Amino acid sequence: MEPLQHKTEENAPIVKHDERVRNPFKPTAAFVGASWFALLTGTVGYCIGLWNATMELNEKGYYFTILLFGLFAVISVQKSVRDRAEGLAVTDLYYGLSWFATIAALVLLTVGLWNADLALSEKGFYAMSFCLSIFSAIAVQKNTRDAKMFEDKEL
Repeated sequence: MEPLQHKTEENAPIVKHDERVRNPFKPTAAFVGASWFALLTGTVGYCIGLWNATMELNEKGYYFTILLFGLFAVISVQKSVRDRAEGLAVTDLYYGLSWFATIAALVLLTVGLWNADLALSEKGFYAMSFCLSIFSAIAVQKNTRDAKMFEDKEL
């Protein structure tokens, strides 16, 4: 669906007594706050779980590195997908590496948890907090980029 190039009565904002009307495409403060809250909840919960875990230090490092790798990878995917959607140049190599890194982080976490000597509830905790973290990282990146776009263009 292409954006409307001209104003019509259907897409014109309804203005009541000279009030400023918020652009419907700009992220709301509630969504921005919820995204940051989800990111902090997921990452802090994951890290607290690692801190309190009774596993070896090298295992803790493995899971922590996967979290950092996954967060970076999904932000990179979000950026490259968004850049392509906006017509900005993104090489196929970078685009492919972004997706590969994201899938690799998910596979590494899955294999690590599958082979870990943990209770199923602990495995589920790490999987869910990891998923919450990477999903909310995408939302935070989107909100940051959208807010910056509206700030620069003052739409």
